[in-house]
Amino acid sequence: MDIRSEIKHLISLEATTLTKIAERMSLEKGCKMQLNNLSKKLRNNTIKFTEVDAIADLLGYDIKFEKRK
Repeated sequence: MDIRSEIKHLISLEATTLTKIAERMSLEKGCKMQLNNLSKKLRNNTIKFTEVDAIADLLGYDIKFEKRK
């Protein structure tokens, strides 16, 4: 699953919208994120890890790396 699908899936699980996430990123994280910029980054796969981490935090998730078995 690509990052765009994963983020959209988590957003739907938390019953929120990409618009609200962009607003919260600007207000709570100081990221100055507008909806069209966030959508474009997700669509083009140019989103930074720090931005993905901020989105995960806003949704109440942690990013975890695990060694493959």
